[in-house]
Amino acid sequence: MKCQNKSLTLIAAALTLALAGLSTAVQAQQAPAAAAEPVPDNQVTYNVAAVSDYRYRGISQTRLQPAVQGGVDYVNNPTGVYVGAWATNIKWIKDGGGDASYEFDLYAGKRGQITDTFAYDVGGLAYYYPSNKLSTSANTFELYAQVSAGPFSVKYSHSTSNLFGTPDSKNSGYLDGQFNYDVYDGYTLNLHAGHQNVKNNGALSYSDYKVGVTKDFGVFSLGVAAIKTNTDAYVGRNGKNLGKSGAVVTISKTF
Repeated sequence: MKCQNKSLTLIAAALTLALAGLSTAVQAQQAPAAAAEPVPDNQVTYNVAAVSDYRYRGISQTRLQPAVQGGVDYVNNPTGVYVGAWATNIKWIKDGGGDASYEFDLYAGKRGQITDTFAYDVGGLAYYYPSNKLSTSANTFELYAQVSAGPFSVKYSHSTSNLFGTPDSKNSGYLDGQFNYDVYDGYTLNLHAGHQNVKNNGALSYSDYKVGVTKDFGVFSLGVAAIKTNTDAYVGRNGKNLGKSGAVVTISKTF
């Protein structure tokens, strides 16, 4: 055979490299894993976002127009106790004859594990619309409880005040389920279905649905979602149905 010695030399070299690689792999497996960074007892994070339409429970809060949003969160990891604040621009108060252009939310609660599989999150959330000047104040307070298992979660929110300026609507409730699952290379499928019951105002009760995808690119996260409701009872000053089917694009960052 031609070049037999050369072939044997190449084979020997390849075997040497393979054995060296195997030795390195074995050593890597035997080496202790790097210790994960300890989670601090107290954490503060900030979030900012720009959305093509601020939809809350399927209803546009900005007449189907964009919004800029931001918030801050604090959590005590050993106990699971947390507090936070969040703000956004809105337009629906003016549609109702009021004068507020901003929404400020304050919330606090506690989360943790029920079992290795199930987690819980309970708390209260105050929606504040400064100087809203509606005949029934838009300011709203809700208590909420959530149970989750892996990508699934179910949450119930119960208003202890009138609901967003609707007269005689105390004790309204919102039940929703979510499924958020990493389907491929950091792309997360977002599914949601919910039902808003408006106490003593059945014509304003409705259901909403969402199908979306989010992707974290590191510098920012991008989300695209299709949103739908089964109501035309919520109408903006421009006569548009604020619950109409539509797409929402979100660019956000948490740091």
